[in-house]
Amino acid sequence: MKAAIYSPYLDTLGGGERYVLSVARVLLEEGWNVDIEAKDEDLTQKVKERFGFDLGKAKITQSVKRGDGYDLMFWLSDGSVPILFARRNIFHFQRPFYNVDGKSLINRMKFIRIKKVVVNSYFTKKWVDREYPKESIVIYPPIDIERFRSRRKEKLILYVGRFSELGQAKRQDILVKNFMKMVDLGIKDWELILAGASDVGRTKNTDKLIEESRNYPISILENPNFKEIVNLYSKARIFWSAAGFGVNEQRSPERTEHFGITVVEAMASEAVPIIFEAGGHKEIVNNGKNGFLWRFEEDLRNKTSELINDKYKLKNMANIAKRDSVKYSYERFKKEIIDLIS
Repeated sequence: MKAAIYSPYLDTLGGGERYVLSVARVLLEEGWNVDIEAKDEDLTQKVKERFGFDLGKAKITQSVKRGDGYDLMFWLSDGSVPILFARRNIFHFQRPFYNVDGKSLINRMKFIRIKKVVVNSYFTKKWVDREYPKESIVIYPPIDIERFRSRRKEKLILYVGRFSELGQAKRQDILVKNFMKMVDLGIKDWELILAGASDVGRTKNTDKLIEESRNYPISILENPNFKEIVNLYSKARIFWSAAGFGVNEQRSPERTEHFGITVVEAMASEAVPIIFEAGGHKEIVNNGKNGFLWRFEEDLRNKTSELINDKYKLKNMANIAKRDSVKYSYERFKKEIIDLIS
């Protein structure tokens, strides 16, 4: 059996690319021959460094011809709908789309050749189902839960997310601002680390963050590999996120976090998430149980102080977060993908 994988964003290797390449991983493990359309011949090595899994048996090709000659086509959409030619075509959306005339007559005709539509969260599904003519199926992204461990915890608050202005509002500036305020108000011996890719979409805002955080216990780590990220998670007690802060979710849903893979990775490492209440975040965190959701900056600081000052509550929530992360395991994803293509 021969499968084709396509994403228009493989140069960025973000969450969406991790998703489609995880589909490739499943297919390879099931004995499929897999072709991935990409310009970068070193893609599989970069995937191993960034995401920690091996696609060495996949073939990198300049074009998968929209699935022509393949048994299966898995296509990540940028909002447009191409004509696909594989025997079975699966369409994937990683983010909300709206007002793109998704139910036009020509799109309805193209969707005749699309067997199934897959999305990464119920948040994405809500918007996609309004816009396109075929109801979508939610399959949450995969996390290699067993690769994340809690080791000797430090007084460390961590955020992992891209340093860029590509699409989403990650808002590391809000995290820096509020941690600095907590230090000024007397928090001692705690450190904030912001880690993430900056190879695509980096702006002067990152330099501004570095400059503003001087003389504070704040570190900015650009382009860490998978091993470094896993080590950071293992030491962190708390995981922060302000992704989507300041965004009108009803007008610009694409600028929120559509799921939140790094949140689950943190949970698997027993780092308690305190994350902005928007987008797919609300599907991961059960507020007050396995972490906290916040709407106002004061809430972010107060919830953080609450955990810092209550070691029992911090440990208890970390244990629950670890337990709840299993819901998003790679093995669960693999089973659902196999069922999808059967």
